Amino acid sequence: MPRIKLKPLNRYSFSTDIAVRITDLNYGGHLGNDRLLALIHEARVAFLANYGFSEIGCGGVSLILADTAVVYQGEAFAGDKLTFEVAAGEPTKKGFRIFYRLTRKKDKTSIALVENGMVCFDYQTRKIQPLPEVVRAICQ
Repeated sequence: MPRIKLKPLNRYSFSTDIAVRITDLNYGGHLGNDRLLALIHEARVAFLANYGFSEIGCGGVSLILADTAVVYQGEAFAGDKLTFEVAAGEPTKKGFRIFYRLTRKKDKTSIALVENGMVCFDYQTRKIQPLPEVVRAICQ
């Protein structure tokens, strides 16, 4: 089976630290894949807020998650503080991608690379919208 291949960016414009909680662990005793997505969501909200945006108010549009790709590189455990490096890029007419690199803060162990495809959306009309120029500007 071929594996998804993600590559880290040369530069990330934002960074935040999030601790792994006991409730983030799965039966294997490490960060569960479902909880990783929840932590990615936290990092995405913090990234957008850094630019004065939210998922509901992003330059005059809302954002909706279109896809996610995850490549696991290591395990994370309860109490680990993870550094989430985040950047936006690959703008299109209707959206952009958000890139994440997760590392364990204390020893710099790589935990995962993640990408989200974000689409501009109007929740009232339920229609996809054009990418605002102000949002395009945050894309590297």
